[in-house]
Amino acid sequence: MNKSEFIEELKKLNINITDHMLDELEIYKNFLQEYNKHTNLTAITNDEDIYLKHFYDSLTIVKAIDLNRVESLLDIGTGAGFPGMVIKILYPNIKLTLLDANNKKIKFLEELSTKLNIDVELIHSRVEEYAKNNLNKFDIVTSRAVANLRILTELSLPLVKVNGYIIALKGNIASELIDAKNTINILNSEIEDIFTFDLYQNNGQRNIIKIKKNKESALKDLRSYDKIIKKPLQKSNK
Repeated sequence: MNKSEFIEELKKLNINITDHMLDELEIYKNFLQEYNKHTNLTAITNDEDIYLKHFYDSLTIVKAIDLNRVESLLDIGTGAGFPGMVIKILYPNIKLTLLDANNKKIKFLEELSTKLNIDVELIHSRVEEYAKNNLNKFDIVTSRAVANLRILTELSLPLVKVNGYIIALKGNIASELIDAKNTINILNSEIEDIFTFDLYQNNGQRNIIKIKKNKESALKDLRSYDKIIKKPLQKSNK
């Protein structure tokens, strides 16, 4: 996907991108390519793939949510900033928090945010640790290609406000849905919608899962990562 194709495909998503935003994305792309020469951030490094598989792919989240109405967004396992940093560039009024357990990636994002003069909160932490002091905080918690959907749901939901959403950007999810639906139900939430589509020019299937949170999370309900991985939630027999 070249830059002209990128612009045209964004129009189909009802996104009108400004020249300033395009300049910021170009700086992002160039810095990512340069940084990746000494620090492994991504296997996707050529111009057209970055525009398609990082920038455009990140922005398909608008299929599930009107980002103009979002005040706060947390991107967990953000890596080199996808989708969170791309969202912030096009929707600068969103209060963005980027979280990753890999400090090298947080360091890259620190340098990038300075280069772009973008105000973001950067957190070097595991999700389950961060959740302990940030319950029911964000309008949206999103992630792209991070963890099995069941695990992702239990990690993410404590951070979402009541009536807020997890929005997970994933590839094929057929094998994950059954277990995930059980966990979502137990955690007083619901899958509101699933958007399935092929990425531009048949570059793979994408699924965007929109999960609504219906009840506040409590500190006592948080489980360790080890338990989340090994012991899926089960309905009580009481």
